[in-house]
Amino acid sequence: MSTSPNPSPSFWRTIKAVAWSLLGVRKGSEWQQDAAQVRPLQIVAVGLMAIFAFVLLLIWVVNWVV
Repeated sequence: MSTSPNPSPSFWRTIKAVAWSLLGVRKGSEWQQDAAQVRPLQIVAVGLMAIFAFVLLLIWVVNWVV
């Protein structure tokens, strides 16, 4: 029986880590937990999706205002 000490990173934890990083507010201890538990590829993928969604939101707001 082998049990992994680190559980597999959850999708919601990755989203939470990226959201707090985009806002620029994050405790150092929580950042270290995320760095230990979340895979870099997941961070990059969710980060790119978040930036893409933000750009689409900005385009929508500009089109709505103008």
